[in-house]
Amino acid sequence: MEAASTYRAMQAVGPGRLELTEKALQTPGPGEVRIRVEACGVCHSDSGTVEGLFPIDWPRVPGHEVVGRIDSLGVGVQGWAVGQRVGVGFLGGSCGHCEFCRNGDLVNCQNQEYTGIHHDGGYAEVMIAKANGLVSIPDDLSSVDAAPLLCAGLTTFSALRNAPAKAGDLVAVLGIGGLGHLGVQYARHMGFEVAAIARGADKADLAKKLGAHHYIDSAAGNPADALQAMGGAKVILVTASSGKAVTETFKGLRPGGVSVIVGVSPDPIEVSGMDLIFGSRKLEGALTGAPKTGDETLRFSALTGVSAMIETVPLEKAADAYAKMIAGKARFRMVLTMG
Repeated sequence: MEAASTYRAMQAVGPGRLELTEKALQTPGPGEVRIRVEACGVCHSDSGTVEGLFPIDWPRVPGHEVVGRIDSLGVGVQGWAVGQRVGVGFLGGSCGHCEFCRNGDLVNCQNQEYTGIHHDGGYAEVMIAKANGLVSIPDDLSSVDAAPLLCAGLTTFSALRNAPAKAGDLVAVLGIGGLGHLGVQYARHMGFEVAAIARGADKADLAKKLGAHHYIDSAAGNPADALQAMGGAKVILVTASSGKAVTETFKGLRPGGVSVIVGVSPDPIEVSGMDLIFGSRKLEGALTGAPKTGDETLRFSALTGVSAMIETVPLEKAADAYAKMIAGKARFRMVLTMG
């Protein structure tokens, strides 16, 4: 039977508007692969495309937590095979020739394109991707389970692994949402003493279930004081999108500690020079990770059993899944399946 010449995709056509469409099948260009998508996570960063927060040429297919199988290789692609299961994250693939690439810093490539923003992403049955941005999917992870790990998982795993904490150190995870519920699991399996921070006593049981040794209700008292009562945190992983929350917890760092920001916030972060200088504390940001780190995120997740809490939704209901995620009602990751 002859293969179909079109595929279904959910594309953004204007601010807040997603529409199901049929797109013509394309041949991958040099250095590219074509992927038959099996699952795609719905991430808050997709709002950059759907709401036009990034400069967008609509129509554009969002989605950057993509898992599928290669069905065609472009000219010059090496190291990948037709039929292989692969993932695509937020970073679409480095250029290989800019100053940062030449120094091995692929994340900060100056010519990097973002998946689902500069080119069509994974809210579709098929997508084209640069081969040098691909992540290898372990056989013992399902496509649905792997999808959220390509952004939410990779971001938290990479930030924690690159932070200065050592086994036994106190590490706090601020926020138990799409990123935070994975961050708590990674922190526990990396051997840290883990404190989860969120608003409300109702999240305590979930925090402990995810692996936190301590739960701090930020609505019941000053979270920085609670951390200092434990000796101070070596690392605070900030997954909550709140500048005020960063400010409130920063004093909970021990001398030499660092707050690592992975959740984007519209409000500013206010940290005094005194708190930075006296104790040599640091505030830094972390943007996802390179493809090899993606491989390691998935392998570590498979080895330890770290997994996202997932609700699956068929592609044609992507607009509903996106709306639920934006409203903060997802518990905790929505994943589109192609059926």
